[in-house]
Amino acid sequence: MVRVVVFAYGAVSYAIFFLTFLYTAGFVGNMLVPRSIDSGPTVALQTALVVNVLLLAIFSVQHSVMARPAFKRWLTRFIPEAAERSTYVLLSSAALILLFWLWRPLGGVVWDVQNPIAWWALQGLFACGWLTILVTTFLINHFDLFGLRQVWLFLRGQEYTYLEFKTPGPYRFVRHPLYVGWLIAFWATPTMSVGHLLFSALITVYILVAIQFEERDLVEFHPEYVDYRRRVPMLLPGTKRK
Repeated sequence: MVRVVVFAYGAVSYAIFFLTFLYTAGFVGNMLVPRSIDSGPTVALQTALVVNVLLLAIFSVQHSVMARPAFKRWLTRFIPEAAERSTYVLLSSAALILLFWLWRPLGGVVWDVQNPIAWWALQGLFACGWLTILVTTFLINHFDLFGLRQVWLFLRGQEYTYLEFKTPGPYRFVRHPLYVGWLIAFWATPTMSVGHLLFSALITVYILVAIQFEERDLVEFHPEYVDYRRRVPMLLPGTKRK
């Protein structure tokens, strides 16, 4: 019975994640969702800044702290190990949903591209960013990344095996193509509002900081990552690591 419950928990967590992922694209792109990054009730600038920064801080802290091995060891004292990744995915989705709900637009426009060719080019780049995110997750095992593989193996009574270190496709050119996809998706927009700029800038800072912690953990679990990090640039293809 426990195995079935854990599997159902993982499946529901994944479903919530996937819907949240789709909503995030609409939220950032100002399309097909009831509340986007530039819509909602307006409040005083100072209030909007404080609220939005706090929402991004909540997401960043949750996303980073729960990814650390020490936290995972602590968490699995209370829940089955197979459910740890699904819990991370579920709470990450919850942090984003909270952000969607409470986000306050700031007003103002930083740039507004009117040229039709440039407009469509930026929209195409925006779509490429989201496609890069999705494709990259499948290259490194999408279902393990979002917890489904763990709960499926637990349901079948099989022991979980860690994925081997590999560098498929874009991983041969940059170490973090998934983050490259996020950065493209958040910055490629024909109309950059002040609120969108705040969102993109703070997420960029978070990504640059998170990479340092993530790579430290990768070196611990995969010693071969040291040589990989020396040879392959972090985010920009063709740049050499100093």
